[in-house]
Amino acid sequence: MDALRYAYYAEIGYDTAEASRRRTDEGFWGLYRYWKPFEAHAVERLLADHPDCVISFGAGHSVYEDDALFERVRTAMAPFPKVILLMPSPDLEESIRILRERDEDPPVTVPDIVEHLVRHHSNWDLANEVVYTRGKTPQDTCDEIRRGLGV
Repeated sequence: MDALRYAYYAEIGYDTAEASRRRTDEGFWGLYRYWKPFEAHAVERLLADHPDCVISFGAGHSVYEDDALFERVRTAMAPFPKVILLMPSPDLEESIRILRERDEDPPVTVPDIVEHLVRHHSNWDLANEVVYTRGKTPQDTCDEIRRGLGV
């Protein structure tokens, strides 16, 4: 997603000057709210353009506070039999701590963006499987996912 998102955003009028203004005037959460319609569009387009791929959404492209945007993303993802949420631990507090530790330059937001993304229902509602990564190498995690996919 990260490699293609801004091309998809541009299709529906993403404005970098507006994004910058929102960030300056409203802080991170203003920018976050501005991104959401563009993110939903990008999810729809990416899934349509790449139906036979493993796609990493990152954190934000799977979380929607707006019910209509969430339903658009849920509908776009419905045909896909495996939607996997990667989470460090079944313990949400531990997951939040681990994710903060992994980020060399964590964003400082109020409310806390890491906590918001971990706890928000969207990730959990969209996924039909959760893979926990604590104590696993990236290869171990990949192998577990491949086994789950029957590959």
